[in-house]
Amino acid sequence: MSALLEVRDLTKRFGGLEALADVSFSVAEGTIVGIIGPNGAGKTTLFNAVTGFFKPDRGRVSLRGRDITGQPPHRVCAQGLARTFQLSRPFPQLTVLQTVRIGAMNRISDLASATARAEEVLAFVGLAHKRDQLGLHLTVIERKRLELARAYATGPALLLLDEVVAGLRPNEVQDMIVLVRKIAAQGVTILLIEHVLEAVMSVSSHLIVLNYGRVIAEGPPSELARHPDVIAAYLGKAYHA
Repeated sequence: MSALLEVRDLTKRFGGLEALADVSFSVAEGTIVGIIGPNGAGKTTLFNAVTGFFKPDRGRVSLRGRDITGQPPHRVCAQGLARTFQLSRPFPQLTVLQTVRIGAMNRISDLASATARAEEVLAFVGLAHKRDQLGLHLTVIERKRLELARAYATGPALLLLDEVVAGLRPNEVQDMIVLVRKIAAQGVTILLIEHVLEAVMSVSSHLIVLNYGRVIAEGPPSELARHPDVIAAYLGKAYHA
């Protein structure tokens, strides 16, 4: 499998704090890759640097071999890289359909065609019955699905998911895992940050572990569950046991 995303020596500083330090990894096309690590490890900063919300101080990000380092988010999205955010904040005065249509119009300029794409995506994520509801009135799981739908509607080759199951009940977590797998089955490569270990371990074929802004390990979940540095930094002895 060829690399869809390549990150090389990515570094980001905030004053005297080095939030990312020479982070390097690649994501193969057609895979689901998880990023784990303790709070403050730099995971969301990494997403922000990859997607153009932060300009890195050093390093390179390439998508399909094309350098996208430091490009603004709308250009990054237009090239096939979409993301969700840790906190789902739908436009309160827009309907579910209108919100997803905004995502669809990343690639589709015709309003009728963008509406049709949005309706297709809403059916896919299980929100068709909420199409005319205002985002303000959605439940937590519905907001998560809407956030995912808006990103998926852009037609991404690579989708970055930031804690997509955070705050969900166990049955909702399982439902979201099923949805993520359904999206991957449509040919979308997925890179996700997740603290719910059961979720990220079950859905990912490969894991990247961050700690203090550095990659300390990467590999299959079964191997990393036994990796001493990962256990010490994040999983803990109880998980290993």
